[in-house]
Amino acid sequence: MGEKVVAGQFDLSDRQRYREKLQQCLTGLERLLREKRFDRPKNLMGVEIELNLAGPDGMPKMLNGQVLERIASRDFQTELAMFNLEVNIAPHRLGGRVFDRLAEELRTSLAYADRKAGEVDAGIVMIGILPTLDRDDLVSSNLSEVDRYTLLNDQIVAARGEDFRLDIEGVEHLVCTSKSIVPEAACTSLQLHLQVTPGRFADVWNAAQAASAAQIAVGANSPFLFGHELWRESRPPLFQQSTDTRPPELQAQGVRPRTWFGERWITSAYDLFEENLRYFPALLPICDDEEPLEVVEAGGVPKLAELVLHNGTIYRWNRPVYGIADGVPHLRVENRVLPAGPTITDVIANAAFYYGLVRALAEESRPVWTRLPFAAAEANFDAACRYGIDARFVWPRRGRYGGTGEVDAVTLVRDELLPLASAGLDAWGVEAADRDLYLGVIEERCRRRVNGASWQAATFHRALEQGLSRQAALAATTRRYAELMHVGEPVHTWPVGLPEPVPLG
Repeated sequence: MGEKVVAGQFDLSDRQRYREKLQQCLTGLERLLREKRFDRPKNLMGVEIELNLAGPDGMPKMLNGQVLERIASRDFQTELAMFNLEVNIAPHRLGGRVFDRLAEELRTSLAYADRKAGEVDAGIVMIGILPTLDRDDLVSSNLSEVDRYTLLNDQIVAARGEDFRLDIEGVEHLVCTSKSIVPEAACTSLQLHLQVTPGRFADVWNAAQAASAAQIAVGANSPFLFGHELWRESRPPLFQQSTDTRPPELQAQGVRPRTWFGERWITSAYDLFEENLRYFPALLPICDDEEPLEVVEAGGVPKLAELVLHNGTIYRWNRPVYGIADGVPHLRVENRVLPAGPTITDVIANAAFYYGLVRALAEESRPVWTRLPFAAAEANFDAACRYGIDARFVWPRRGRYGGTGEVDAVTLVRDELLPLASAGLDAWGVEAADRDLYLGVIEERCRRRVNGASWQAATFHRALEQGLSRQAALAATTRRYAELMHVGEPVHTWPVGLPEPVPLG
């Protein structure tokens, strides 16, 4: 296995064998589900945050190897490009003052990482897309020096067979090409994990899908790419296009992209893993020595290594995850919708809103997914990415007449979803002080119609009005963002614009 990862060469028999192993894994998963061998409910959640490295001038720094060497902690890992790294927070049980504890852990970890980055004249920036990134930053030579990233890049490029085309029309229109998947590295996200039992998985995943648009509306933080102002949350179109293995002809045929929202509500976790095998060819056909069906037959717990690896090359915004902890298998929903940042308080507020809302939606007597067409949920997600906090959604009407109607995102979140999230956090056993503090941040964003993306755009335009060039305005916006991020007050309190220059003398 190691030799193939290094060599990056697969022959025809590798792919055939891998497909067979994938089918065995799927059969093994079906057995585990049918025989109820999964872990009991533990109410466990986990957080991962992808980060950027930037210098005092706001420009990206290709130094993650040196920074990680100085941090020397297993909580921090490399990411796709040399200006990325990731912090992982150990799982926590939902309840009590969990969000305050998470915030304190993150403050300690990120302050330490920032000090270590400072030793090489860099700093941590928690943002969806670093506004100062240029096309020349996102090239193969800036891939992290990790074999799996090189191999994944090579396989996606080979599957596509031609340059990747980025075509994103928002406030401005960006059209360019790339010879690698490295533009994907511009997307830095907040990933929220929730361990669920198989019996609850479908309800939680469906709820997460329905909630995704609202998450983006209040949490958008990625309005710029390559000097262009695009969507309020530009990560989804960028991620889809920069990993798209389909040339135009396959797109015209309706072949599904590897980065996608999905196409239906589900009834079981099995539905998603089965779709993975049915729709998506293997990118990394690396076979493990384990025979999963033999392990299941013997009463053991299979790694399902091929299924796990394949699942990791299909980029759903809410991804199913099979894992093993203390020798017991479990399932998680990995919510990948949100961008990183702006501050730790904002990140924790986004997490509290998500965990509360998903709990409440999953337990409704008439669940939202029985009243909302899946296509409408997908259209809501697209609208949220384009327009952020100014988006309008289609949502089920309350009352006996039913049906769906159009509502602006702020009204929906403030009047309907925040009360649901509050009830959901109560159901998790979260203390009222935590609940009110962090949901209050979401409420204030709605009241002021502000999120990270709107602040970035407003500050950028203010800088242009002051006479700065586009590049200088983007750099100044990034520096001001980093400054306020480190102060730590939530983004709805940030003053728009650059600080007044201090008079000389």
